[in-house]
Amino acid sequence: MDAILLIERLGTQIAQMRKTRGLTLVELAAQSGMTRQKLAEVEKGSPTVSMNFYAKALAALDAELKVVPARRPSFEELREVFR
Repeated sequence: MDAILLIERLGTQIAQMRKTRGLTLVELAAQSGMTRQKLAEVEKGSPTVSMNFYAKALAALDAELKVVPARRPSFEELREVFR
């Protein structure tokens, strides 16, 4: 799996968690000790942002990472794509 895609997915998950908890960008940025602009980059999945900032956002959300093997699509799932 492409590293850029993984970072984008992580940013998307951070944004979803923030919204689920009813926090604004400004509120989570303040809680995590970064600027609103930096948090926006994290949520966009910017590959130029240090993983330290992703970790700060996760810590402020009281969340952690769980690494799981990538799942390959089944033959049936692929068949649906090419119909």
